[in-house]
Amino acid sequence: ESNLYEFFRTIGPNAIASIRVCRDSQSQKSLGYAYVNFHHMEDADKAIDLLNYEPIDGKPCRISWSRRDPSLRKSGVGNVFIKNLATDIDHLGLYDTFSNFGEILSCKVATDETGQSKGYGFVHFATPEEADKAIDALNGKCLNQKQVYVGHFIPKHLRESKSEEENFTNIYLKHISSQITPEQFVSLVTKATADIGKITSPILMTKSVERDGETVEES
Repeated sequence: ESNLYEFFRTIGPNAIASIRVCRDSQSQKSLGYAYVNFHHMEDADKAIDLLNYEPIDGKPCRISWSRRDPSLRKSGVGNVFIKNLATDIDHLGLYDTFSNFGEILSCKVATDETGQSKGYGFVHFATPEEADKAIDALNGKCLNQKQVYVGHFIPKHLRESKSEEENFTNIYLKHISSQITPEQFVSLVTKATADIGKITSPILMTKSVERDGETVEES
């Protein structure tokens, strides 16, 4: 509690009403999450805006509104999956990018045991409409020079049941010019298939190469 108090008192010396670290009932060890109550909503808003994903004891910590009803979070409604992320995009970078589309309940980049990004992440929005806006705006776009896939998250048990009856809709293209950019690829295949159907996730696989002293992405 004292560590959290020192961390959050930057919002204001008299802003904090109470702090409670949740602990194991037997060992009394921290469960890794806590509740901080502020006297005023404005101070809580300020804490989320200024301190979200700032490190506490060396670990970036997520700060969000406390919700007593966990049904929305557990339902998975509004949950978005992002893959092909650049490795330099962290939790905060992902949050900043997607927070433009609505209220975020949780946001996470998957990492390995060394803390390095695995190249994918999850963003859970408060409403499915906000998730749809993010998908429409960002799917197939480039973040930090890498084209990303953004779509609805499908739980593993549903993916497995769906795969048993899957009608495959993916197609593979090869012999594509190395000079074509991800943006050009999306534009070309979208126009070429406009009279056939809607493309949901056009992705051009790229690799980093050195060109004229700069690192660029090439197909």
